[in-house]
Parts: sequence; C-alpha cells; structure tokens
Amino acid sequence: MSNNYVNPTKVITGKKTRWSYCNAWEPKSINGGTPKYSVSLIIPKSDTVTVNKIMAAIKAAYEEGESKLRGNGRTVPPLKTLKTPLRDGDLERPDDETYANSYFINANSSTAPGIVDADRQPILDHSEVYSGVYGRASINFYAFNSNGNKGIACGLNNLQKICDGEPLGGKARAEDDFADEDDDFLS
Repeated sequence: MSNNYVNPTKVITGKKTRWSYCNAWEPKSINGGTPKYSVSLIIPKSDTVTVNKIMAAIKAAYEEGESKLRGNGRTVPPLKTLKTPLRDGDLERPDDETYANSYFINANSSTAPGIVDADRQPILDHSEVYSGVYGRASINFYAFNSNGNKGIACGLNNLQKICDGEPLGGKARAEDDFADEDDDFLS
C-alpha cells in the first residue's frame, strides 16, 4: 500500500472537540453488550472543517458499504433514511448546555485506543483523561447491517489530549478538590 493512500472514511477531529462519556482506559458494556472502549465527541458547529470532513467520510462509508447495506434486498436504501452517527446536540440534548451549538458522535472500539498528549507522547496517568477534556480523535466510519438495523457507525482509533477542560458528570478530580487547601495542618 502506498504512503500516499488517503482513507476517505477516516477523520481526525479538530482541537476544540470535547470528550464526554470517556471510557478510554477500560471497556464498558452498554445495555449488556460486548464491552467496548468509547467516547462521545462533542464538535462545535463552528468547526466547519471537521463537520465537512465527517459528512464526506459518512458518504464514503455509505458508498463503500453499499453491498452490505443492500443485504438481501434489490436496492440500497438512500443515505438520508439510514442511521448516521453525526447528531445535533441542539435537537437531541436541548437541556444540556454542554451540547449547545454542537454536533456529537459516539465512537467505540473493541480494542484500546492509543492516547497521547499534545506533544504526541503517550499518556500513562489515567487521571489525565476524563470527560471534559479537549482533544482530537482519530475516527473511522463504516456501514453496518445487523438484525434489520442499517446505517453508518463510527469506530474509535486514537485520542490526543490537547488541554484540560471542566470535568463533565459532576465529579471533580481529587487534584482539583485539594489544590487550594492549606497544607500546614499543625499551624
């Protein structure tokens, strides 16, 4: 394979992507299914470069997966009738300000993602990666046809933490809780 090959179904998100429901260290089972590593990627609508790349990758996954989407039928369902992973936070999460003016995508994988910092050095400290971090994600899109459900799904490849953000989910990090406390308890 040539080094010039560009996978049309792969996207690297922008640096302002926020991670939510981040299960990057341990796989988690959802609704009793196979445990998977996963993250919900919150992408600002203003990041049109990333949004356009995602839309193009979804279209490419649809075209690559036409035979799978056709299944035993004669025709391939139109893309607009299928489930796709790019969702509108204003419509689907109107009461959650974290998702305001944003799209979101749930990406998952059965294998652990690589996780690096802004300098592309591996992150080993689990407390550095949490829901609320800002960073980029390497994701890929693919067609699925399972038990009568057809659509385009999103796979999680790797994560790059760019900077810390306000933790989501209401739980503060221990480092933050005790940062301002007086260390001299004997005085």
